[in-house]
Amino acid sequence: MSLTPHIFPTVPTSSAAAPKPRGAGASHRASPKGLQTKAHIIDAALQLAMHNGLESLSIGGLAEATQMSKSGVFAHFGSREELQISVIREYHQRFEQEVFYPALQAERGLLRLRALFDNWMKRTSVELDSGCIYISGAIEFHDNIGPVRDALVNSVGTWHEAMRRSISQCKELGDLAADVDESQVLSEIHGLILVLHYEARFMRSSGAMQRALAGFESILLRYGAQPLQA
Repeated sequence: MSLTPHIFPTVPTSSAAAPKPRGAGASHRASPKGLQTKAHIIDAALQLAMHNGLESLSIGGLAEATQMSKSGVFAHFGSREELQISVIREYHQRFEQEVFYPALQAERGLLRLRALFDNWMKRTSVELDSGCIYISGAIEFHDNIGPVRDALVNSVGTWHEAMRRSISQCKELGDLAADVDESQVLSEIHGLILVLHYEARFMRSSGAMQRALAGFESILLRYGAQPLQA
């Protein structure tokens, strides 16, 4: 069995139907100043989207937030749709840097699975004061077929597949029962995160984080893991 860690796949920029930015040629994309400006715009857009949702983004609103002209913002993206997709990709990249890659330092099996969940929890605790694009986006685009929804689905699916692989490794190493359904375990773990957002952010319930951690350990025990040593 290889000990080489799986690589977290890259989320596609958009589907084949996504519009291409206009007014931004290859030389512009290669310009350090242009790249810096675009990164600044995406960062501002990400902050707005986390608080108000992806549907709140507009070229005009972002121009006002960044104190740029509408034409200046438009030159980097070409459309509101491409702007939204760029924000999703940026969110995904930050998510993997904070949640996925640090967990690869842990040994394969339960230690890595726990690291993935712990990092996910840390990320969630920060987002309780703003919002999670994966959650708000699922509401905004649940039946809005198109490139933005595709980018969201690909991003969440990529993360789920990484978690599913970690659960599968636990089975291979004997940390979880051999007949465990990886998708079922993933669904229950993801459910803890969704409930945490609801309880802590909406209901303002005390002890929500502790209940989520206890729920994670309960899931592992039910599926054959040894109790966590104090």
